[in-house]
Amino acid sequence: MPATFPSAGPIEGKWLRLDPLTEADVEALFPILADPEVYSHGYVMHRAPETLAEAGDLVRRRFLNGQGELDGRGSGRNAYAIRAKDDGLLGEAGTLIGTTSLMQADLWNESIHLGSTLYGPRWWGTVVNAEAKFLLLNHCFEDCGYGRVKIQTDVLNVRSAAAIAKLGAVREGVIRRDQKRDDGTFRDTVVFSVLSDEWPRIRQSLTARLSAPAG
Repeated sequence: MPATFPSAGPIEGKWLRLDPLTEADVEALFPILADPEVYSHGYVMHRAPETLAEAGDLVRRRFLNGQGELDGRGSGRNAYAIRAKDDGLLGEAGTLIGTTSLMQADLWNESIHLGSTLYGPRWWGTVVNAEAKFLLLNHCFEDCGYGRVKIQTDVLNVRSAAAIAKLGAVREGVIRRDQKRDDGTFRDTVVFSVLSDEWPRIRQSLTARLSAPAG
C-alpha cells in the first residue's frame, strides 16, 4: 500500500501511551532534561537547561519544531509524549517518561525517521525503549506502509547506539560532520535502519521482550 502519514496519537501499548507532545509538557520534561545523568553517555547535542524557561526554549527548538507539520516530502514531525499507561512499576498513570518523534516522512520513497528520543534515567533498562520503539515501528510498517525506518544517534552516544542495535536494527554506517551541536562542535551520526521485510523478525523479538515485567 502507498505510505501514509503517521498518527499524532494517542498510540497505546501494554505499558505505555504515546500522546502528542505540547508546550504543556515542558514542566514535566524539565527534570529529565536537567538531569546530569542524561548527558553522561554522550548525549551532547545541547547543554542541560538550568531553568524552566531554558527548558521551554530547548523543547520548542529541539522537539516541537515542525510539530504537526508533516508534508510527506521530509519536513515536519509528530513528536510524542511517552507516558505510563497505568499505575505500576513505571509510575502513576500519566507519568511523563520522555519523548520521541516520527519525522522526515517521505511518502514517495516510503521512508521515515524515528528519532529525537529521550527518556529519564529512572526508566533506562526497563521495558520503555522496547515498547516505545515497538509501538512506532509497528505503526509505521503495519498501519502506514513504510518500507524503511531510520534510527540514528550521535556516535558518542554509546548507550543509545547499543539500545538501537539491541532492537535488531541494521547499522548502515557513519555520516561524518553531520550536525552542529549547540557548543559549535559537529557530531558524527551513526545510522541504523529497519526495513519492512525485516520487521516480522524484529517484531517477534520485541514481543518476547515485552512479555517480561515492566521494571
